[in-house]
Amino acid sequence: MDDVALPLSDLTTMPEPQHVYASDGVRLATYTWGELDAPVIVTVHGFASNARDNWVLTGWVRDLTRAGYRVLALDQRGHGLSQKPHLPADYAIRTLATDVEAVMDAYLVDDALYVGYSLGARVGWEVVRDLPQRIGRAVLGGVPDGIPLARLNLDQVRAFVADGTPVQDPTTQNYIALTERVAGNDLQALVALAEGMRRSRTIDPDPADAPPQPILFATGSKDAIIEGSRNLASAAPQGRFFEIPDRNHFNAPGSRAFREAALAFLAEG
Repeated sequence: MDDVALPLSDLTTMPEPQHVYASDGVRLATYTWGELDAPVIVTVHGFASNARDNWVLTGWVRDLTRAGYRVLALDQRGHGLSQKPHLPADYAIRTLATDVEAVMDAYLVDDALYVGYSLGARVGWEVVRDLPQRIGRAVLGGVPDGIPLARLNLDQVRAFVADGTPVQDPTTQNYIALTERVAGNDLQALVALAEGMRRSRTIDPDPADAPPQPILFATGSKDAIIEGSRNLASAAPQGRFFEIPDRNHFNAPGSRAFREAALAFLAEG
């Protein structure tokens, strides 16, 4: 693929969002970069992040477009410039997966690659498994092997939202810090999302029903979920695992080694 130069301003300046409506009417903000006829990569961010924070500021959009891809990204419901419902029922794992499918349908994308991180990787497990004829290869970074956001202490978050009670749990403190770092986050919506994940009928990736496509699983060496992610890679028929050196769950998306491994893997398709 020919290199495509991305202006320096595009590293931080987002294009105007194009809105897509999910099947239940929730408005989703979407963004694209790259040539219209280039191979498409669908990118889906993690919890309490958004397309800009997860993919633009970390260099992913720059590197993917320079490699000749067209990037299609969305702010997942509850995030970024998308609508932010406050009911847990609006955040079932299947709902988040069908949101991605709705975006692909709206852009008439029949053939794509997929890159997701954390929550976006967990959603990606569903999307990639559901669409084997439309997604030929995927990168799932920091994918949890259990209940999504299970380490988040919801009682402490609710108390923090209600009256500012300090959060004591260290992991939950990290999530709160992440939430506050990203402008526009709505804690009530994110609590609803965490509750919705826990109530979903399909909450655990089933190793016995892993997606058949080639998948690169990538998790930070300092991430508590690394062994679970490694196990998912072993269970996938064409799974491969990459250990992101010296990264935890929260800073892995910014790793150059992660981007390079992903680009090399995607180019194999």
